[in-house]
Amino acid sequence: MGIFSHTLRAVVMACGLAGPAALAAPGPWPTPLLPSAGAAEPFGLATAAVLAGAVNEKWQGLKRKLDDERVQLALCDGDRDNCASDAALRFLAIVDSARRRDGRAKLGEINRAINLALRPISDLAQYGEVDVWSPPLATFDRGAGDCEDYAIAKFMALSLAGIAADDLRIIIMRDVFHGGDHAVTAVRLDGRWLMLDNMRMAMVEDVHVKNFRPLFAIDQSRVVQYFEVPLLASTTGAPTPAGPPAEPGLVAASE
Repeated sequence: MGIFSHTLRAVVMACGLAGPAALAAPGPWPTPLLPSAGAAEPFGLATAAVLAGAVNEKWQGLKRKLDDERVQLALCDGDRDNCASDAALRFLAIVDSARRRDGRAKLGEINRAINLALRPISDLAQYGEVDVWSPPLATFDRGAGDCEDYAIAKFMALSLAGIAADDLRIIIMRDVFHGGDHAVTAVRLDGRWLMLDNMRMAMVEDVHVKNFRPLFAIDQSRVVQYFEVPLLASTTGAPTPAGPPAEPGLVAASE
């Protein structure tokens, strides 16, 4: 965790996503698959498109706000001297720095810069509501957010820095030991998925993510739900399969 060791508890407390993702419960599942290089989704597992439910509704609502902020960012990018939004200028400065880098350095620049730019705070403390998904400029204007706000900001910054939409995801996953759900940004680089997490500076490949169960993957056009999960490390050292994801019955045929 490095620089974030003193704020880890605050980050964890700020990342309790509410809604269907919090409803996952233990249960029997087929033999889990292992992630593979070049997988269409992080963790290399089968998914199904989500057609309804709170996660999809939140993402569709957020997409409209992201579209609005893209216009504002484009206007500020074209005329920074007359940009009235300090949040937009600070966000574009991060994007500028990332654009000057390539490969893993580009991703690491955005991960570190956004982790440092924001302070962790729960939605309940900030809004008086349990689960609010904010677009990047709204988050930067306040200078604080919870895990999905970090993930959304990185998702937008990476897109503006030139990462293809097919290589970008927001992942919602369950902490199987401590409870609660957590959001990160996933980026595919050289056929492998890296996790950009507000709880750490280092980027971790999906094959090395332990003690978390992926529930949903979100890209620019849709939400998908995992219905098989990787083996998770147990406290006894023996691998154990995790339970099923949330919102059963609200997904399309598997892909």
